[in-house]
Amino acid sequence: MDDYRRIADRIAADIARGRLRTGQRLPPQRAFARRHGIAASTAERVYGELARRGLVVGEVGRGTFVRATAPDTQPGHALTETSCGPTMVNLELNYPSTKGQSELLAPVLAELLRPEALSEALRLPAPAAGTAAAREAVAGLLGSPDPDGIVLTGNGRQAIAATLASLVRPGDRIGVEPLTYPLVREVAARLGATLVPLATDARGPLPTSLAAAHRSAPLAALYLQPTLHNPTSRTLDAGRRSELAYVITDLGIPVVEDRVWSFLHEDDEPPFASLLPGLGHIVDSLSKRVAPGLTVGFAAVPPARAGEVARAVRSGGWSAGALALEAAVRWITDGTVARLTTAKRADARHRQLLATKALSPHPLASAPTSCFTWWPLPTPWRADTFTAAARARGIAVTPGPAFATAPSHTPDAVRLGLGSVPEGELVRALGVLAELVRGTPLDGSGTVRSR
Repeated sequence: MDDYRRIADRIAADIARGRLRTGQRLPPQRAFARRHGIAASTAERVYGELARRGLVVGEVGRGTFVRATAPDTQPGHALTETSCGPTMVNLELNYPSTKGQSELLAPVLAELLRPEALSEALRLPAPAAGTAAAREAVAGLLGSPDPDGIVLTGNGRQAIAATLASLVRPGDRIGVEPLTYPLVREVAARLGATLVPLATDARGPLPTSLAAAHRSAPLAALYLQPTLHNPTSRTLDAGRRSELAYVITDLGIPVVEDRVWSFLHEDDEPPFASLLPGLGHIVDSLSKRVAPGLTVGFAAVPPARAGEVARAVRSGGWSAGALALEAAVRWITDGTVARLTTAKRADARHRQLLATKALSPHPLASAPTSCFTWWPLPTPWRADTFTAAARARGIAVTPGPAFATAPSHTPDAVRLGLGSVPEGELVRALGVLAELVRGTPLDGSGTVRSR
């Protein structure tokens, strides 16, 4: 094994045993090199390996710190979905539910569990192209793209992975927002691709930054969340959409538009992909609209590319389950999904009001019907130290750097998922966080002291 990996293993063991605490700063690389009797270049590789494993985070101008939460090592899982103990209030996970949801879903499931219906549903796996009825139903749900371009997967993550895999080759570059869904980093790493963060302002990615990035070296694809961006809840306005669409069309860059959270947006605007004929690829799923336990993922792509995406689905083993697909089609066509969407929007609005009230006067970045909120932390809190302090109080939150696409962009903010925990539990957790932020960090262990 390379020397730098052996040293990284020792540091990783110290972190696992608690000898190096969450939020603790590692020595500068040159000091680390002198202490261990190694070259400065080897120390740089050690720190890079620790960052690759998700054990440390480098912050420009500050140094390198032990991360607050260990990364999720399950294939295809995002860093934001770490497991919590039985007493932990988990504000990392974010699967909204609503009162009466099970009763709404039960009739279709009861029908499918009849022996003759179950036998038919389980007879063959669902093909990537699904059935004509499935493609029509999904096309209607996604804003009526061409049904011939609909490809089905087991969930939204698989739809993202398959669509990017159909567009990107080793060595390619993918344009992304500076804060993005952590899974995209994992997918890019598996594909051997590089993520290129685009400069943004309050309205979203800057068209000039996109053009400059593409001129420096061509982008094979863009991955964007134009509606209810995760984690900031920002939605691109019509003007910025038009500006971006003009540049994207001119440069001919394929776009993967993640619309998993868009169903909660009040205006129900058409997909950004509708402005990008031949270039727009929509990915979505029922995991948030319905439930994660029985879900289906969707990709709506230019019909000429459907075969390539379907091949990526088959290659990855990402096909939808036939039973889940049949249930999804019935829930879409009988209006169940629409009723759940209305109920979940109302619930999200209520939970946003609870968060705003509990965390006042601290400003939050969110949207009225979003299921999560982005909380820029007041000085002197850092994302990792606050995350550790919250965990010590029994609350799991997601540190901002988990979403960062570049080591130089490590925001002192946390994302709070509001949708998964019961309301009373959420109110209590928000109260604890409000009390916590009024203190100041004492050390990297999560201990705080009052101001």
